[in-house]
Amino acid sequence: MPHLFRSSLVLAVAATALAACATPAPPVPPVPPLPGQTAETTLRDWRGIVTRADRDRFDRRDAAWRDALRQARSLAGSGDLASTGALIDPDAGIDGVTPRVGDYRCRTVKLGSQGDDEGLGYVVYGWFACRIEETPTGLKFIKRTGSQRPSGLLFPENDGQMVFLGSMALGNEPAANSYGRQPDRDMIAVLERIGSARWRLVIPWPTAESRLDLIELVPA
Repeated sequence: MPHLFRSSLVLAVAATALAACATPAPPVPPVPPLPGQTAETTLRDWRGIVTRADRDRFDRRDAAWRDALRQARSLAGSGDLASTGALIDPDAGIDGVTPRVGDYRCRTVKLGSQGDDEGLGYVVYGWFACRIEETPTGLKFIKRTGSQRPSGLLFPENDGQMVFLGSMALGNEPAANSYGRQPDRDMIAVLERIGSARWRLVIPWPTAESRLDLIELVPA
């Protein structure tokens, strides 16, 4: 019995030593980035970042268009709505949406009223300064002047649309850069091209005033 016990012990120790020396399985390599991209510059899918409230606004943007246009056409407003042309046409988007980096002129048009059929049906504001910038994680839209200044990233969606996730800066505050931290400042929008050198950000169900906001962009 002692001899058998010693033999079993020797075999167990040898098996343990062999297991310790065995070469571990190589780790699964990461998915390679697309051509021209690196792990540091690949933009994440906006669906993994968007808040639940903004995803709901995005999914109901057709209803926002419908309600906003109905009120804009039936209620009194401020400014020249007729001058906006394709800007207020829900079906005006065309392919080739990606804008060039640089300075833009931009104006905001608010459609509809959150006070149901009370208040203004539309407001057409004047022109301000905006910019599209190239960042390590993709294109960024920044409204540089005015009392309401949204800024945020543009996520490629398809050839006709990009999805904007950003935040709003008010008054003299520094440029907003905190999506997901202040729900009342969060914004979601769809960027579309509506002319040879004309774009719009479509913002459904903004947190105040209107039912649909449009920010028109043309090169400065």
